[in-house]
Amino acid sequence: MRRHLIVGAVALLLLPAAGAAFTARVQRATLADGTRIAWYERGSGPPLLMNMGSASTMSEWDPLLVRELARTHRLIMWDYRGIGLSSARGLSGLTMDRMADDAAGLLTAIGVGRADVLGWSLGGFVTQRMAVRHPDRVRRVVLAGTNAGGPTVVLGPEWAQAVDSDPDRGDAAVMRVLYPRTPQGRAAARAFLNRLDTASESGEIPDDFRVSTAGFRAQLAAERRWMASTANPRQLRTLRTPVLVAGGTLDVLTPPANDRILARQIPGARRAVWPRGGHAFLFQFAPSFAGRVHDFLAAPLAPPASNTVGP
Repeated sequence: MRRHLIVGAVALLLLPAAGAAFTARVQRATLADGTRIAWYERGSGPPLLMNMGSASTMSEWDPLLVRELARTHRLIMWDYRGIGLSSARGLSGLTMDRMADDAAGLLTAIGVGRADVLGWSLGGFVTQRMAVRHPDRVRRVVLAGTNAGGPTVVLGPEWAQAVDSDPDRGDAAVMRVLYPRTPQGRAAARAFLNRLDTASESGEIPDDFRVSTAGFRAQLAAERRWMASTANPRQLRTLRTPVLVAGGTLDVLTPPANDRILARQIPGARRAVWPRGGHAFLFQFAPSFAGRVHDFLAAPLAPPASNTVGP
């Protein structure tokens, strides 16, 4: 059954194909400070760490997207400290830097030296800080529906920000933020919720949908610190990690101007745009997005070509 669904600069989940035999198996890893991190993996191939959005669990990646990406990669999905099945140590003064250190610490704990990293929304904040603070652990980066923080951020309308910050929001409100208010967008939202129901009932995704109030508030405070800091936009200019910046043209939570700003700030960054895509464009157009991610992660880096993609 579908549980509590959240967005917080992001949110969502995973789907099973007819006859899919995969069953999620949650594992625990212990970080250097004793924090217990819940995680699970799917697929085989080069490791791809999946950094989720705020107040959302590892079970909230769209099952269709997970299935597509797992064809060519070993996906590592995890709960941030204070979220879902991970322990709630160290939430006071939580920052994106600490969350990035947790991500690097998880890789260490499970024996992965270096990984590609996909970050969506708040997960994109964490991924940027990973690339800055732990460049030896990050091979290539995909930033989806996110921003660079500080004074460069372009905020969406107040109603979307209010939904993002509301711990009591329901599915209907979340869908209005994640998907465009078009016939296609509404159909995509319904399909996503159906995939979530089916995957949850079959065990394809973990039974991991509960987010504590303390964890929710800690991440909101970390987002406010992110928006107030000028450090990240400056430090992005020093990156040498290959980066793909992706977004949807109808994203109301993280408007597409943020994609352009990010791509300008990161040396050599590529940009991919999904027309008619909302904040959850990577779920809305999962096969297309997964194909673009695969091509970027697998191909030798050549001079950037066209960076507008259709569904």
